[in-house]
Amino acid sequence: MIVDRRQFVAGAGALAAAPAFAAAPALPSKRPAPGQRRFTSPAVEREIARVSKRIGDPKLRWMFGNCYPNTLDTTVKMGTANGGPDAFVITGDINALWLRDSSAQVRPYLHLAREDAKLAELFRGLIARQARCILIDPYANAFMEDPTAPSNLEWSQKDRTEMKPGVAERKWEIDSLCYPMRLAYEYWQATRDKRPFDATWSEGARATIRTFREQQRKDNRGPYSFLRTSDRNTETMPLEGWGNPMRPVGLIASGFRPSDDATQYLFLIPSNWFAVTTLREMAVVANEARGDAALARDATALADEVEAALRQWGTMRLRDGSEVWAYEVDGFGNALFMDDANVPSLSALGYLGCVPMDDPLWRRTEAAAWSDANPYFFRGTAGEGIGGPHVGLGWIWPMSLIMRAMSTNDAATIRACLKTLRDTDANTGFMHEAFFQDDPSKFTRHWFAWTNGLFGQLIVTLARTNPAILSEAL
Repeated sequence: MIVDRRQFVAGAGALAAAPAFAAAPALPSKRPAPGQRRFTSPAVEREIARVSKRIGDPKLRWMFGNCYPNTLDTTVKMGTANGGPDAFVITGDINALWLRDSSAQVRPYLHLAREDAKLAELFRGLIARQARCILIDPYANAFMEDPTAPSNLEWSQKDRTEMKPGVAERKWEIDSLCYPMRLAYEYWQATRDKRPFDATWSEGARATIRTFREQQRKDNRGPYSFLRTSDRNTETMPLEGWGNPMRPVGLIASGFRPSDDATQYLFLIPSNWFAVTTLREMAVVANEARGDAALARDATALADEVEAALRQWGTMRLRDGSEVWAYEVDGFGNALFMDDANVPSLSALGYLGCVPMDDPLWRRTEAAAWSDANPYFFRGTAGEGIGGPHVGLGWIWPMSLIMRAMSTNDAATIRACLKTLRDTDANTGFMHEAFFQDDPSKFTRHWFAWTNGLFGQLIVTLARTNPAILSEAL
């Protein structure tokens, strides 16, 4: 088994065996002792207490108490930089900051930022850190805490690409630039605080637009290529590191997916949709927080262009004749249908706000993703859900179940997702990257803060939108 960014397994490189679950009257918290927690927010502690009272299932309540604060408890390092706050947020069991993961990890606390000055400082520090990271290299997906240090990730040491100091891994993924835009927009919407949106943020935003335009590849292949020596083709890009052939049609090319796996066709449709949505969010921040009409116009113009290309090139028909969004296309007319649990995914487009939740085309696409039409939809004795090529066949990602529960009001579907999430944690009290479809005691990544946070966000959301379901003993 190859050990890399996504394939950590609890224990010393072997599949973890679950301890027997003891149905004790009060389950012991898996959080670090208060003095060992990296970051503490009174508002988050109050939220844990408030929501926990609304959870009827004892084990689910225990898991929420472990998972919801996991990012703050274990992954945050606060400091100062350039006279302001600095927040370095690692992904969990890998000591590096992923632009995607760090944004998603703190997202569940955004609604509390107004009532906790220290928590708001964390958001400002992360927005600033991400802007500086983008300015180091907008093509990188992961960064070191020390911006002058070389990568300490074993698997990226010999990559044939333009590695720069401060970069931990340099896999070009559209969503790596989308997530900071989403974080900035949602922080602005939650607080109306202009402080993070300084000249550095603006420069990073312009670098984002420039990079997206370069990867439309209208005139040339652009400056990015990537090769890695590996026994898995998903770890490197074909054709000398430039990717499979594509035809410029206005879409943005992505070398890698949100799973950090290489794309088959360079136009990754879920990530292009996320780019359209977050570029428009960038325009709102540029106008309202900075009064920068030029930046807003540039972001909106690019979003309009990519959306038009998506509507022309982004759909396909399945064997039964139904029209769906493709997962990837190449601009020549070739298209791939599948879905990968990592967000942005086809099945998460509603959750991300890229399409309306009741959009018929997306609902057909989501239904197909949760069916045998998707080669990475798995069903076993432990549950059913979506995985992806990164971990392998038969491995279900809890992230897919969380996205499904966040994308429906159907009570039966929500209950089924909650039960599977509850029963496939291997009695650890935490979410994992993936569990095996027939044996949840086999799982990858014992410490994966992104999914822990998403699970916490799901429970907080259900406390507001479906409290009756949450109050049940499943």
